[in-house]
Amino acid sequence: MKQQHLRHILHCDANSFYASVEQAVNPELRGKPVVVGGNEEKRKGIVLTKSKEAKAYGIQTAETLWQARQKCPDLIVVPPNFVLYKKYSTEARKIYYQYTDLVEPYGLDEAWLDVTNSQRLFGTGEDVARKLSAQIKNELGITVSIGVSWNKIFAKFGSDYKKPDAITVISEDNYREIVWAAPVRELFFVGRQTERKLKELGIHTVGDLAREAPENMQQRFGVVGATLSAFARGEDDTPVKPFDPKLNNSNHVIKTYGNGLTSPHDITTPQDAKALIYLLAESVAQRMREDGARAKTISVWTRYANLQGCMRQAPLPFPSAATSTVARTAWEILRSNEPLDSEHPIRALSVRASDLVDASAPTQLSLFDDAKNESLEVLDSTVDTLRKRFGNTVVQRGIELSDDSYSDIDIKRDNIML
Repeated sequence: MKQQHLRHILHCDANSFYASVEQAVNPELRGKPVVVGGNEEKRKGIVLTKSKEAKAYGIQTAETLWQARQKCPDLIVVPPNFVLYKKYSTEARKIYYQYTDLVEPYGLDEAWLDVTNSQRLFGTGEDVARKLSAQIKNELGITVSIGVSWNKIFAKFGSDYKKPDAITVISEDNYREIVWAAPVRELFFVGRQTERKLKELGIHTVGDLAREAPENMQQRFGVVGATLSAFARGEDDTPVKPFDPKLNNSNHVIKTYGNGLTSPHDITTPQDAKALIYLLAESVAQRMREDGARAKTISVWTRYANLQGCMRQAPLPFPSAATSTVARTAWEILRSNEPLDSEHPIRALSVRASDLVDASAPTQLSLFDDAKNESLEVLDSTVDTLRKRFGNTVVQRGIELSDDSYSDIDIKRDNIML
């Protein structure tokens, strides 16, 4: 690949985002050990984010607040304010849009930017990173770590490589020394289960994975194996997908439908996981039907009790907005890829439908699949009508009743993930 054909991709990650925002709006918190933590009485008494001053005491994300206080008796604990964090996230993206119209948010505190076509105005990717870093600091009072590379995977690696308030360039000249030397778990999309399987094959570093024959990886892991093999070599051409064009003054087009929820209790059994998956899938599919859309891809995001996360996705055999199709696919993604036991408690789950098409658009299906999908969506639409008239609880799936802690949760619209 010739240098002039390389893309310039940035990944911006706000440092200690929740805690940094709290310090930005409250001068009395600046320079002090601060953590944003949940309610101890409602099971959420853990550290969600720590300031750099709290980190100096050895405080870790996801440890309990009482453990954090043992390390730092003067610790200041602030309850989460997601309305405030969302506001700051929006303001940060407005700044990103000053440099490119290709901005893809990843949660409240991260985003990819493709600045390839902005070079004539703002310089190289590294130049843009420096300008962004300074502007975010001056205008919002927080800092970002930025990775710069020719692909999204290595840009993400770069933003994680040095923190806080750092810029790391991963180029064709240095990626072997930087990325390939790292443990394989540091490659984006390599979760704990995948790491364990790779180590069983003697693959311990990203370089080991890159040097493994792609056909061997595909034979062992299927399409996922081939994809991870390509990622390790920097062969990722995934585009940066604009997500919120409202901020970019263009027509609003929905790109995905999704919903996520932090469970009232740790999920440690397949039955509990399946109940929450179906609850989320109900919401996602219903909203697609309301808007006359169907999805071709389903994604599941898993966040464990230690706040580590992993995202998996799979294509549907045909575009669909049927609840059972979305739910079964999401459940299969989770069941096949994630451990569901007490040693790996899950804290939160999210289901997302993407690659959308108009429900009225013609699709190439078998006669049987076409009739089955239409029947399922007609049935779901009938249920939708009943729920609009008599409430969401008038018709419920049996699997969703297996855990009554979900019975009073309204997840009709997107929830903010903790």
